[in-house]
Amino acid sequence: MYGYDQSAYGGHPQDPHAPHGQPPYGQPQQGGGYGEQPQYPQADQYQQQGGYGEQPHHDPHHAQQQAQQAQHAQQQAQQQAAQHQPAPATPLNLVDGLRAYTSGALATEDFQDIFWSAKVYCPRGDTPGFLAVQTTQEPVIPLFTSLRELRKYAGKESRYFTVTGGEVLDLLPHGYGFALDMEGEHRLVLDAKAVDEMTEYAMRRVYG
Repeated sequence: MYGYDQSAYGGHPQDPHAPHGQPPYGQPQQGGGYGEQPQYPQADQYQQQGGYGEQPHHDPHHAQQQAQQAQHAQQQAQQQAAQHQPAPATPLNLVDGLRAYTSGALATEDFQDIFWSAKVYCPRGDTPGFLAVQTTQEPVIPLFTSLRELRKYAGKESRYFTVTGGEVLDLLPHGYGFALDMEGEHRLVLDAKAVDEMTEYAMRRVYG
């Protein structure tokens, strides 16, 4: 037997070698033996001592605090996730910048920053300088984001020169606006007042 005391169970009912006055193995001694019923505490004793009969105490204030803590932890996790999200990429060229600006996906200041350093294609005539379109309400200068867009407007054999957007704002005569990609899908026309505001922003950006 594994770990059992054989003197408590089994053995001979009458052992001739047992000492005098001792009951034989397997017989109960006086004062209780294996036939005696064990004494268990009553159910009310378990309740008094916090046993299985005790009902847990519900604290509504504690439950409310736990709910508030869980909500606060969730808000912090959302804020941290938002901080680690990459910012939308700003277009690096004038073509993408014009498309994003005319569709409302790019702020005015961001578009002006792109225009300032971008290469702009300008049609040229027999004399150096900008060619103005006189069929509009006020004179505008046609500018293009690419040679392809310029060819769509002025023809394959048209002459042109290139400058940066910053040079356009510096050289453009006062009172003139400009039209960007006049024959393009994302055409942008700025009047003279809008060009003046654009120039003022560029000056603050450069000189503070």
